[in-house]
Amino acid sequence: MSAPEPKNFDPKTPVSLNPPKDDPISLEELATADGSDPNKVWVAIKGVVFDVSGNKSYLPGGSYNVFAGKDASRGLAKSSVKQEDAVPQWNDLGPKEKQVLEDWFTFFSKRYNVLGKVPQYANL
Repeated sequence: MSAPEPKNFDPKTPVSLNPPKDDPISLEELATADGSDPNKVWVAIKGVVFDVSGNKSYLPGGSYNVFAGKDASRGLAKSSVKQEDAVPQWNDLGPKEKQVLEDWFTFFSKRYNVLGKVPQYANL
């Protein structure tokens, strides 16, 4: 997995996004969006929940399914798809990894609707 190219975050095809929501999303609700239902696939980054439904990479067998239904902050920051890295803890990472995480957040923000936030994960 490689990080998005710096400053090249715009999608190749324009995406029409809904205004971001600020609804609280529980850990249990996030966990149900694990790709088992292809119409409900969510990934959280720094507590912000993105709807990645429609992207086959997050479905079972897909290269990023490990992130579906979870806060994937650490894995994205470390460019890792290991199960043990698919966790929300990211504050202990170095500046380079934190920048990679910010790049991924920007990348997702330009492609996927924000459904809400997992309050427990906002500042890990």
